[in-house]
Formats: sequence, structure tokens, C-alpha cells
Amino acid sequence: LMDAHSHVNTLSGVRMALESGVTTIRTAGVGGYADVAIRDMVKQGILPGPDIVATGVYVTPNLGGAVLADERLYRLHSGVDTPATLRHLVQVNLDHGVNWIKTRGTERAGLPETDPRQQVYTERQLRVIVEEAGKSDVAIMSHAHGDEGVRASVLAGVRSIEHGTYASDETLRLMQERGTYLVPTLSSISSFGQAGDYADPALFLRGLHMAPRRREAVQRAYAMGIKIVTGVDTNYGPESFSRVSREAGFLVELGVTPIDAIRGATSLAAELFGIEDQTGSIRPGLEADLIVVDTNPLDDIRSLQDALIVISNGHLVLNRLPFAKRETDE
Repeated sequence: LMDAHSHVNTLSGVRMALESGVTTIRTAGVGGYADVAIRDMVKQGILPGPDIVATGVYVTPNLGGAVLADERLYRLHSGVDTPATLRHLVQVNLDHGVNWIKTRGTERAGLPETDPRQQVYTERQLRVIVEEAGKSDVAIMSHAHGDEGVRASVLAGVRSIEHGTYASDETLRLMQERGTYLVPTLSSISSFGQAGDYADPALFLRGLHMAPRRREAVQRAYAMGIKIVTGVDTNYGPESFSRVSREAGFLVELGVTPIDAIRGATSLAAELFGIEDQTGSIRPGLEADLIVVDTNPLDDIRSLQDALIVISNGHLVLNRLPFAKRETDE
């Protein structure tokens, strides 16, 4: 399974993701470059996985504590909104060897004091980011809830929209025409106000409004043929219960066929990341990234939630079989 939107930045979180069946993760901003380090540890064989598609520091107007990640970011403490500062932050990320750049079209939903429909970067600003990263053939993912921010992101040339809650039909058609992927992160909105990643009463109320809007946007996007990829928007911390397996289940509940939900968690995700010649399907020459479940997920998608065996990069990292107790000689 693949997670296209994660904030994992610890070894314990990586292990938790791996044991849930996730063998490839695209990060979505981690406040530093821990994702790059984890990626390199996996490449060097120090860790069995998951493979990391790293984004490093989030390209956003206010970096907060992320300015501490590199001394070249110190001067961005007052904001990142001019062409020069946007290019500078992209370039620092590229110098760290990131695989993708994450930016935003709108404000966050997970903070009670912000309105997720409020546009943050304009199409012109987003285009600066896209063009600067494009010089190194690095693609852009854009956090966007409100229609204006989604549309500006698509027009600027981002490769994937994260969330897409309030996207209009017109904007969704533009995404379809341009081949822009949608990563709806249904798991995150389902947990608003509950224990876990977004435990806050104000967010619970917000989620009551946002959740049906996002589900409806996913249904419209799927009907239009937009490619939908799984992402769960979690750091796989001890209180997190969002998982790619549950995300696939949420998609099926909305009318996505089980095979398309599975593709969104495997081959389509690999296609989005640009690594379909490495992983994402089962065929000779690709990495051995496999899970074993007890029943056919085409019959019951929930079987993905109970991985019995996980193989990542050819390493057996989880094996819960057999369940029968073995006889021992006295």
C-alpha cells in the first residue's frame, strides 16, 4: 500500500506505517528534513522501509519552527510570499535532495482559527514555485480546500491536489483535462474533533460541515474520471488511527469500485510519484513490496486493514502466520 500524504518524521512512525502494510510514503511537509534522512536510511539498507518520497520543508507563507532546519532559511522568518523568497525556499529544499515540493493554495482545516476556504497563494505565486521546482524536474503537490485555491493550483501546474473539499464542477473538469490527481485524505476529515490527530471540539463542528462536502467532491471527481490516490494525513503517532487501508474503505463506501480503490493505493499512487517502473504492481523486475490478507479485498475491502504478512523491498518485516501453535519435543 502507498500513502500519498503523510507527515511521518520518526522511526517509530515509520515502523507503525510499515506494519499497517504501507511500503511507500510521500511526505507532505515535516518541518525539516527527517523524511530525507529516513529515505536515505532505507536506500542504504539500514531500514527495511517504507520507501520515502520526501518533500522536506513545506512552502508556506509562515514557516514557523521550520526556519531552524537550515541556516539559509533564517531570513525567511518574516514570511515567504515574494518571487525571490519562494524560489529561495524551493532551492533550499532541492539542495537537500527532496523528491517533491509541497505548497498550499488555501489555509488549513486542522486549526480552529483558520478558514480552509481562504486562498493563500495566488496562481502567479504558485506558478513561481512550479517553475522553480520544474527546473530540476520536481513536481508539486498543493494543499487546497477552497475552490479558488484549488483552481489557482491547477492552473499553475501542480501535479496533485490535496483534499479538494470545496472544488466546483468547473474546477474538477479542469483537473480532469490537465490530468491533475486528487488525494482527498478522507481519513483525516473523518477524525476531526475525535481522539487522535485532530482532537478539538471546534474541529468536530467544522468536520460536520466539511466531511459531507469532501465526500461529495470525491464522488463528483470519480464520476469525471479524475485519478484518486490514497493519503491519510497523519504522522503515524501513538494516537493516530488513520490508515491507508481505512482510506480505501472510505472510497469504496462512496461508490469507488474496490479495484479502483486498490489501484489508488498501489499502481495509481506509483504513477503519481513517478516510480511505476520501481514499484506499485506485482511483476518481474519491480521491488518486492507485498502484503498478504486473509480474504479477497475485491469482495471485502476491509481485509486490507489486517495485513498478515508485509514484505518491503524484499524484506519480510511482519509475519503473523501461522496462528496454530507448533508442537515441541520434550
